[in-house]
Formats: sequence, C-alpha cells, structure tokens
Amino acid sequence: MNFFGHLSTISRHRWLVMKYCFRAGLYRQGLCHDLSKYSPSEFFAGVRYYQGSRSPNDAQRRAEGYSAAWLHHKGRNRHHLEYWIDYQPENGGRMGGIRMPARYLAEMFCDRVAASRIYLGDAYTDGAPLAYYERAKDHYLLHPDTRAALERLLTLLRDEGEEAAFGALRREVLGRR
Repeated sequence: MNFFGHLSTISRHRWLVMKYCFRAGLYRQGLCHDLSKYSPSEFFAGVRYYQGSRSPNDAQRRAEGYSAAWLHHKGRNRHHLEYWIDYQPENGGRMGGIRMPARYLAEMFCDRVAASRIYLGDAYTDGAPLAYYERAKDHYLLHPDTRAALERLLTLLRDEGEEAAFGALRREVLGRR
C-alpha cells in the first residue's frame, strides 16, 4: 500500500508542477522537477514513512532525528530555498540565504502550489500555500529579494487567484509576457 501510495503521490505532484512550470515557460524544469524522488535513497524512505497527507520527510525526521531523504533531495534540487544557504562573509560569516535565480524561484512557487494541492486535496484554497509558508517563514534563511518575491506571489495567489499570480510570475520574476 505504501509503495503505490507514495509512487502515486510523487507522480501526481510532479505532473502538477510540470503543468505549472509549462504555464510559466519553464519546460526543461517542468520535465526534470523532483526526479531525485525516484532515487533509492529518497524513494524507499518515502515508502517507509508514507502518510499520504504530508511529507514522509517529517515522519523520517521524527523517527530518526533527521531525514536522510531530505538531505539528499535539497542538495540536488535548486528550487528549494535550502539549496541557496551558505556562509556570508559580509554578514560576519553567519549562514544566510543567497538570492535565488529567477527560474528556481519560479519553480519553487510552482512546487509550493502543487504540494498544497496534492496534500490538501479538496480542502485546498488559493490561500493555502501562503498559510503554509507563514507557519515557518521566520525560520527560513532567505535572501531579502527572494523572500519579497515569493511573498508577493503567494499573496497575489491568495488575493487574486492563479491567473494573476502566474501572470506576475511570468512578467515580474521571469521577464516574460
């Protein structure tokens, strides 16, 4: 049950992110999104900790004290804000967020919307991705420009819907029509 449940969840998620990335003109990223989730180190942890309504990485973290699958995933997928964290000499050598390139910021937005849709199902609203972000935003190490752009898109999604948010994503973030 967990095997097929997890396979279905990640495949539906990838399909939805692909659809959103295509909508933004990010064809290669749409096709390649989250392929590492099918690697043995991520896939089998996902099967073992599958819950259906939330990321198995959280369950692995609770059971083992960390998520090896997540560490593998975030190090290979540039659409995750955690990929863009490094020591910052200008900030006293503390860890901080690096400005995400526009195409990965756009993919991150698509990923957040798709994940909310998949995990919430019929309970999804256009405000759900922003609500999820706001629960943990104080812990995120994000570059101020990346934070502002992401929050603008998520707020626009909540307030004006997908059409407005994806229009702003194409125009303001990606510089496309």
